[in-house]
Amino acid sequence: MESMTLGQALELEHRAIDGGIESFIESLDGAGPSGPAPLTSAPPNSAPLTSALNGLRRHIYLEEQFLFPPLKAAGLMGPVFVMVREHGQLWRQMNVIAALLPDGTDADTGAEDTLRGACTELLALLDAHNAKEEPIIYTQADDILGTTASNDLLDFLAAGSMPEGWVCSAA
Repeated sequence: MESMTLGQALELEHRAIDGGIESFIESLDGAGPSGPAPLTSAPPNSAPLTSALNGLRRHIYLEEQFLFPPLKAAGLMGPVFVMVREHGQLWRQMNVIAALLPDGTDADTGAEDTLRGACTELLALLDAHNAKEEPIIYTQADDILGTTASNDLLDFLAAGSMPEGWVCSAA
């Protein structure tokens, strides 16, 4: 079996992040594997969303700290600049969502609608961002970084963590 390239692993992480956000939105809508859930006053399960937001922050950290510098040095300054600017948009939207997450005390339908809208906006931003990043940045990354650097980043994807308090450069 052939091993996964860095670009493929990063794309897979994109799908997992999107899936966590989508799962949370489905929980707001009351949909589940067996159809709509009964109406309750319990707050939605925010675990998939929290996991997706944490994963997205770590993903942005990996790209800005380890992936983008060698790509810029190789001449991809324009595309990297666009990615960094969009990371700032994504980061700010994640902050909006984090501020809207329920604390477990009340289930406010209006707040859930606002949260659903904020999550839907994040998915739209991610869709536009990933549509550029995957074919432009990731295809170049596999060629420019080389095997050793790519393997180091794959190891980070498997077990690395973002430093406490790190914020993306364009936030």
